Amino acid sequence: MSDTQFVMPVDVHNNLVEAAYRKRGYTDDEAKQASRFCELAAWHGIKTHNALKALHLDELFGSQVKPQGCVPGATIDKRDTKFAASEQWNGNFKLGQAVAFEAMDTCMKLADKYGVGQVSVDNAFHYLWGGGYVIDAANKGYIAYTNCTSTLAEVVPFGGKFPTLGTNPHSWAFPTTDAIGFPICIDWATSTVAMGRVQQFKREGKTLPPGSAVDANGKETTDPNQVKALLPFGAHKGYGLSLINELYGGLIGGSLPTLRGKPATKPAGEKTVSNFYFQVIHPDAMNCGGYAKGRTQSDNLKAVIDDILGHGNESCLLPGQIEARSAAASARHNGLLFTAKELDEFKHVADEAGISFDTSSFAAV
Repeated sequence: MSDTQFVMPVDVHNNLVEAAYRKRGYTDDEAKQASRFCELAAWHGIKTHNALKALHLDELFGSQVKPQGCVPGATIDKRDTKFAASEQWNGNFKLGQAVAFEAMDTCMKLADKYGVGQVSVDNAFHYLWGGGYVIDAANKGYIAYTNCTSTLAEVVPFGGKFPTLGTNPHSWAFPTTDAIGFPICIDWATSTVAMGRVQQFKREGKTLPPGSAVDANGKETTDPNQVKALLPFGAHKGYGLSLINELYGGLIGGSLPTLRGKPATKPAGEKTVSNFYFQVIHPDAMNCGGYAKGRTQSDNLKAVIDDILGHGNESCLLPGQIEARSAAASARHNGLLFTAKELDEFKHVADEAGISFDTSSFAAV
């Protein structure tokens, strides 16, 4: 029974999440954007960045701490720029999910006009699962990418012993639904595991895979309760990908990684913020018109994927396929799937928000 999950109706979930965010001072629109994101994550089976993680981050770094890392009701300042397909935003510590949805929507509008669009955001607060935003864009027909610098420096660089990098995720998605039934989504933290996975394993009493983390003495550990810092995946390769985010952040306006998320102890004149980067490409902007055998762009994309998964590779998974299966399961059960332990945590959220939360009618899966 340890793998049993329970079906929470979407409206119950969203009403609960919205109430929790409103209780913490967020506007109605921000609360709706937060619940929209949390629904998207849970619908795709993302356990590490669902509503429980979102609200926990708000407790640690957001509206629940002073000085605040996230400011309910903040507005975005959009700078004038000479680049028509680019926008540069000061997020003013606005809720990350609300900023990210608006930024990706803006990129899609720019891509409709210019073929490509990008938005960079300074003074940002964690937007959680980047895959959700790019999958949403890919489902609308676009190629989408985002990266961000994580709230804390939790990752040891390859060959080092002190955490000076964020978990620094990259997220890409491609409009492959017509070709294969779902968007290909390549989405990962550049650490072997995300800190959210460590928290999940701690909650569920599981051990981490080898090569994931180190303890307070810098020694490798598989015990999630002993984790002090994370290791990059793929040794120097994961380190290089994590470094990309730090360089993007440095170009946008971010400062020293080891200061991020620690506003109470920052040196005078320094910054402790995260940064976002979003990019959307319209597929038509990439079409050179010379597909073999007169195939269309969509037909050609399917032919390429079929070739990669042919020749004895038919059992291989595509990135995004697991999330697509989880989405199909959510649709099949007409709701969001959570474990009993997760429901216990949702009960605490409901108590904080001052609303009732009765799980007795939730079907078991």
